[in-house]
Amino acid sequence: MRLLTAMMLLTLSTGVAQAQDKPADNMNLLKEKVRADKKLLVGTNMALTETEAKGFWPVYDAYQADLGKLNERTIKLVSDYAASYKAMTDAVAGKLLDEAIAIERDRAAMLQAFRPKFAAVLPATKVARYYQIENKIRAAIQYDLASNIPIM
Repeated sequence: MRLLTAMMLLTLSTGVAQAQDKPADNMNLLKEKVRADKKLLVGTNMALTETEAKGFWPVYDAYQADLGKLNERTIKLVSDYAASYKAMTDAVAGKLLDEAIAIERDRAAMLQAFRPKFAAVLPATKVARYYQIENKIRAAIQYDLASNIPIM
């Protein structure tokens, strides 16, 4: 699991830098690779039965679609921060902070909204396992972001 998470982070870190100089198609290919790698990581660690898998993967895909929207907002937030970093004002800092808090609030609401959907197709121990996997991936990405974003 650590190896795949590290691979995903490396792919994200190097791919984003490379994608800035290449067409949007390359960024889409990178995103698809990361999604596939993540799905492999999740599938390997979930130990789903055939019946569980039939119910789980459609809910997983819906969850990932919603998570993707939050991730796009986070990317925009980081981009806006980078664009304003050298000439940061109180007004811009306030707007950035409000958006960061809103993203976290919406993430918590999404986790709560999807819990019963996952619980309808998996036992509670596997729902908790899935949320743990997502949390570990998120923690690794957050660590990577935090180490690369300077303090205001």
